[in-house]
Amino acid sequence: MALKAAPETQALLLDLQRLDTLLTQIAHRARTLPERAAVAALKEDAERIKAASTETSGHLEDARIELGRVESDVAVVEKRIARDTERLQASSSVKDIQGLEHELESLRVRLANLEEIELAVMERIELLEAAATGARETLEAHAARLEAAQHELETALATLVAERDHAAADRATVAARIPADLLALYDTQRERYGYGASLLRARVSSASGVTLTGSDLDQVRRAAPDDVILCPDSSAILVRTAESGL
Repeated sequence: MALKAAPETQALLLDLQRLDTLLTQIAHRARTLPERAAVAALKEDAERIKAASTETSGHLEDARIELGRVESDVAVVEKRIARDTERLQASSSVKDIQGLEHELESLRVRLANLEEIELAVMERIELLEAAATGARETLEAHAARLEAAQHELETALATLVAERDHAAADRATVAARIPADLLALYDTQRERYGYGASLLRARVSSASGVTLTGSDLDQVRRAAPDDVILCPDSSAILVRTAESGL
């Protein structure tokens, strides 16, 4: 048996379709919010900035370890110089004195080289400390921008959630006024074809945007006002009103 529904009941499907279209648009807006893209870009940049900061901190730590080794070597050489100097001052052996003087000369050359290396490492540490401070400040500033962007995204999403909830409540109200069999057909057609209901206005189906052919119009004209018929182009329930031009 063909499905039937009063014209005014079928007209409710247009309200339902409008609300479903609105809900689809809201979902699309939620997925494509510019705030979402901004957060994603900032998160990607954050990883890069964090990696650069970590790399700089690693170089700084390596330089500090190197400085510690050089300072340890300097201390060892200084102790040997002090020891040999004492031995030199206390020695009366020409041979021992010559040997100690030669060793002291080598130690002083070694100490000078180490102190030069020590100075270079200290200068490198100073530069790396400045770079690490700058990287940390950059990271903190970027984190603040990311937090602000996330807040903007949350605000935008909250607005869309409110719109969605309002539209969903309106849809539930309209759906409650539609017979179950008609509603089931509407939902089935919408799920399959994208539209559940289509207004026939001036012989044009709103769902497809196509003007009905002569033969299709004849079939529509022959249908009773309470017959539930489908659009030949969109497969949505074709809702006829005074605007249909029949």
